[in-house]
Amino acid sequence: MLPITLLLFGLAVTPEQAGAGEPVRVIAEIPVAAVPELMAIEPQGVQEKTQEPKNTDGADEAEQKKPVTPPHTGVRALLDGLKEDVQHLPSTANLYLAALGGGLALAVHPIDQSFNARLRSHYDVVNAAFAPGKYLGNTPEQVGLSIGTYVFGRAYHKPKASHLGMDLLRAQAITELLVEPLKLATHRQRPDGSNHMAFPSGHAAITFAGATVIERHLGWKKSLLGYAIASYVAASRLHDNRHYASDVVFGAAVGAIAGRTVTEHGAEVWTFIPTRVPGGIAIVAARGY
Repeated sequence: MLPITLLLFGLAVTPEQAGAGEPVRVIAEIPVAAVPELMAIEPQGVQEKTQEPKNTDGADEAEQKKPVTPPHTGVRALLDGLKEDVQHLPSTANLYLAALGGGLALAVHPIDQSFNARLRSHYDVVNAAFAPGKYLGNTPEQVGLSIGTYVFGRAYHKPKASHLGMDLLRAQAITELLVEPLKLATHRQRPDGSNHMAFPSGHAAITFAGATVIERHLGWKKSLLGYAIASYVAASRLHDNRHYASDVVFGAAVGAIAGRTVTEHGAEVWTFIPTRVPGGIAIVAARGY
């Protein structure tokens, strides 16, 4: 973490420090009794604290990239976070992800018809193996699992679990916000001819959004199962002839955009620390990334 420390303001100014005839402005008052830890600071100056060297190995770096658990994970925090997610959707990183997903979708577009034909099987074992995919990637099931994670964390006072559930729900909401207008705008017919809601794949989008959130919260090793499930769901949509390859490729990109949006912008955190200075108290603000 690279803190950028900024002295915001002094809370007390002596009359001698103010200009002649200039009124003394008190921005805020903090009773010393309210911050007993300040009494330990020497009047002559702030004691220097020796910081232990940080371990910069890969494990610590991965830990630093994880979203900071907020102090509150209630319904109001969830809704406020969702509002911020919508505001942070237009970003350079998301534009790059959309361009990458669009480029890959265009690259596989020529094999859309033939690729599905190869995946279709007349073997009952193969058909049975892909059958659960349409349920695992269905929005109600995904939302139900996320609510379960959220409720578990809230009920057993595990803020990290409730934070994970909250981010999963937000990612799924952002996914639907992106997928449904795209389906209506592109009006692409499904391979089986059932309707014109093929592009992009909602199943691929919502499962890759969940995998992205899990990767941010738990690390890439623990997210391998999530990405494997998302890939399985995407393959099942091709096997079931519900989507083309380009549909699931761009759907995966949409899911990555949703998961990244929910977890990335919360990494910037401000911390306010009261500290004694000659003549009063100051507030130091530290911003961490």
